[in-house]
Amino acid sequence: MLSFSTKKNTVTTKITNFTKKIMYKYLFGPVPSRRLGMSLGIDLVPKKVCSLDCVYCEVGKTTKLTIKTDEYVLFKNVIAELKHYFLNNPDPDYFTFSGYGEPTLNSKIGDILDFLKAEKPNIPVAVLTNGTMFGFSEVRKSLLKADLVLPSLDAVVEETFVRINRPANGLTAANCVEGLIEFSKVYTGKIWLEIFILPDYNDSDEDILALKDAIQKINPDLVQLNTLDRPGTVSGLNSATADDMNRIIRLLDYPNVKVIAASAQRKNLQSYRTDVESAILETIARRPCTTDDLVKILGMHINEINKYLDVLEVDKKIKSVRQDRGVFYQIV
Repeated sequence: MLSFSTKKNTVTTKITNFTKKIMYKYLFGPVPSRRLGMSLGIDLVPKKVCSLDCVYCEVGKTTKLTIKTDEYVLFKNVIAELKHYFLNNPDPDYFTFSGYGEPTLNSKIGDILDFLKAEKPNIPVAVLTNGTMFGFSEVRKSLLKADLVLPSLDAVVEETFVRINRPANGLTAANCVEGLIEFSKVYTGKIWLEIFILPDYNDSDEDILALKDAIQKINPDLVQLNTLDRPGTVSGLNSATADDMNRIIRLLDYPNVKVIAASAQRKNLQSYRTDVESAILETIARRPCTTDDLVKILGMHINEINKYLDVLEVDKKIKSVRQDRGVFYQIV
């Protein structure tokens, strides 16, 4: 039988070996995405630059709440990492703009998209966005070459929008909807509109019927309903049930509405890595950790870590506990 000290050394060795793999600053993954398969994430803003401060955000509280576009991450640095990745890794299923905040706040997103299309024309590009910046014509223009845009729209009623999404000054639900309508008129790729359902926040009949009207005008290819997997930035939030989702689907009365698949199904994806799961479990076994702790210890991007935490919680291997410093994860 291994002694405690031997076990501890074995765990340390495993984690050290895991973290020796090449870590990029602006690329992460490929991540086992429920919707996009093996997705290479491209992060264009620092933590946490965003136009919203959503109560349910699993990345954490917004530290820079803004609608000002800027080169928050330098174009040349992202391109350098992409070139290195191309030379040393197989192609992913998707390139996906996502990460710590809102990617369309980066003024160079269109230039990076042009580079991807020139270098890897056969790999589709997706943009995960909160949907707030489409009121700006330059943002709409910058995304026209993307193959798939996945904007969010959680509320159309202004009071609900402010309560659940906590927007930056200058943003209203009305201009978010109008921007998405304008984009849909000129965009030739696919639009998958995501609605995050949070009971007692945006699930009233009034809210859903207002969303129904906006959806008909935006005319997305698909409407995806999502709900809480893990703790948000405020306490006391609840997940929508299957009955809740079925009721909302009936109220929306749209031809193509789907509930995003459960986290447990992510384990079946080819890109799901058991070494990543093991590294997270072995780290948490030593002491409870926040997501920020895991980022620092494992050198992984928070979005990638979150994907595995979802699965581990569903499997009841870990649990979350809210404390003064944040949400901690510990072994069950």
